[in-house]
Amino acid sequence: MGLLKNMIQGMGEDKKVLKAKLKDAEQDMRIKKILQDRQKSSNERDLENRLEKKRQERIKFELDKLRQEDTNELWKSSQSVLKSQKNILKNDRPILKERNIFKDNKRIFTNKNRMFMK
Repeated sequence: MGLLKNMIQGMGEDKKVLKAKLKDAEQDMRIKKILQDRQKSSNERDLENRLEKKRQERIKFELDKLRQEDTNELWKSSQSVLKSQKNILKNDRPILKERNIFKDNKRIFTNKNRMFMK
């Protein structure tokens, strides 16, 4: 029992060590970026921000295009979930074949019945 307990605790410690290392590495990267930004002029920083924004817009555009293609393939596919469904208007459900009782009955909402609706 002690061996299993030690193994489980060892796995937890490994995760803690890994998380600590990742946190330290992220902090080092942030510090390097701050120092690099301080060495640049405001115009250089502005240019980099604008270029990064354009790059992100291109990525988003390409991703939207790929998602649209996937959606089109889904609709056109012969194995589509949408194609296997029956048309709801053309089926054998008895509820759709029943007569509408509210359509021609104008006396449902008379003054006598309104007191029950309040």
